[in-house]
Amino acid sequence: MQQIILKRGLDLPIDGKAECTLGSVNRPDIFRIVPDHYAGITPKLDVKVGDKVKAGSPLFHDKTFAQMLFTSPVSGEVAEIVRGDRRKILSINIKADAKIEYIDFKFKVESLKLKEDVRDLLLQSGLWPLIKQRPYACIALPNKEPQAIFISTFCSAPLAPDFEWVLKGQGSMLQTAISALSQIATVYVGIKAGAAATEFRALKDCVLYEVAGAHPAGNVGVQINHIRPMRQGETIWTIGIQDLALIGKFLATGKVDMQKKVALAGPMAYGRQYYNVLPGMPVSAILKANFHREAPCRMIAGNVLDGKQIDLDNIINPYNNLYTVIAEGSDKHEFMGWMLPRLRDFHFGNTDPGKMLDCKCLRWLFGPRQYQWDARLKGGRRAIIVSGEYDKVFPMDIYPEQLIKAMIALNLDKMIELGASEVAPEDFALCEYVCTSKMPLQAIVREALDYMRKEIE
Repeated sequence: MQQIILKRGLDLPIDGKAECTLGSVNRPDIFRIVPDHYAGITPKLDVKVGDKVKAGSPLFHDKTFAQMLFTSPVSGEVAEIVRGDRRKILSINIKADAKIEYIDFKFKVESLKLKEDVRDLLLQSGLWPLIKQRPYACIALPNKEPQAIFISTFCSAPLAPDFEWVLKGQGSMLQTAISALSQIATVYVGIKAGAAATEFRALKDCVLYEVAGAHPAGNVGVQINHIRPMRQGETIWTIGIQDLALIGKFLATGKVDMQKKVALAGPMAYGRQYYNVLPGMPVSAILKANFHREAPCRMIAGNVLDGKQIDLDNIINPYNNLYTVIAEGSDKHEFMGWMLPRLRDFHFGNTDPGKMLDCKCLRWLFGPRQYQWDARLKGGRRAIIVSGEYDKVFPMDIYPEQLIKAMIALNLDKMIELGASEVAPEDFALCEYVCTSKMPLQAIVREALDYMRKEIE
């Protein structure tokens, strides 16, 4: 098995990892399906108020690719269609039945002998949006043929879920999905070096490889860059490991079951464990009673590096596997601010006295130190400084500072030449963390990739 050893990267030791136990969630009466969760599409409705739907029934489709359907995770009645400015569809609200009824897509896995059969089923079932692509880091375009499919079985981000525990016993589902997808393109599966990952290592019809190193070792973009770098004009699909299990479950049962486990973690969270959820549930179902209220908190859909700030009124995103709660920090006022040595804070550089408390000798004696983080920026934004900081944590064969400058200028030719087709915003999350200039790098990358797609496609 091929092994990648990354020498650049950074692990953030944040306190509050989720325990491998399963908590209970009260299922709401109303599910809200939000088209904005699926970036890059223009939704067109397939239902109206009063329509009866089952799990797997189409709710809307993409204007550009009408065959790309987005389906209901539950059965029930369409109670309301909420619109905003210029009649933009904000959400489709479904009053759920007490027991979910599923559409039965009658087929046999053995009959899926052509890649077109697999494509059509994924498009009809509403599971196609779980497949992302490079370039553009968007939902895979149905008119593009992939040259490879990459799947990372682990996440190296702070407080990331333990997918070995989450997917325990679902090896057959993963194998079903991989065997079907292997008819479309070669499937590459990344495994964390040193991990038992028994079910992942037993997978067939794919190319297995190991990845060793600090975050972002688990990012699929980093793995693509080291295993099979993209060539100009190519398309590569990427699928999350939990999303792969959902696809496998559909292919094995013929029913669209979107239930998945999400982790609740972070130093300001109670009930740090896993919960079974469905897309469209309110975030309050798992967060309302599970965070400290004695101090301002920031709730994040995702990890602290590339997640998005949310509140209790938000809806569970179909792509999220983690919800993090940290302190906001707005109630803290330090004498002399940044000028004092921060002995209780994590430090990336070696010039701060606080770094002495995180040396290898102390880690060996007392174990790894965990830190209580908050959401303060701790500095002001300024013009980009060429300092080489990005290179220390960016393990891809790309010049990050030069690429960011080309993206800021929206210089399309230079962006493509420097490797913009291979990256996603999450690949620059660590660069954003260590950036002295406090540049919003992920927002810059997202805007540049959207511009690329608009100009090229």
